[in-house]
Amino acid sequence: MVHWRSAAGHRTFGINHGWYPSRISLDLPLDPPHTEEQSSRESKLEFSEDEKNLITRMYKLVGDRWSLIAGRIPGRTAVEIKEYWTSRVSAND
Repeated sequence: MVHWRSAAGHRTFGINHGWYPSRISLDLPLDPPHTEEQSSRESKLEFSEDEKNLITRMYKLVGDRWSLIAGRIPGRTAVEIKEYWTSRVSAND
């Protein structure tokens, strides 16, 4: 009787089936060091009072249309606006 894995003629990858996935997981650091890009991103999420007021007013007008709100604030992305809003709402709970 021929085993189907050997008949396929290739290695199967998965838990306990090959060296490749285990080798990758051993090479990756568990807690990578913070980079300048990450710290600049964190500081970029700080909003001025004018931006906060504009976001609040725009949210009342158009709802959670983040790209539309971000279009009114130069240098801000929809993702940044959404992250700010969700952190603001969760902080008020």
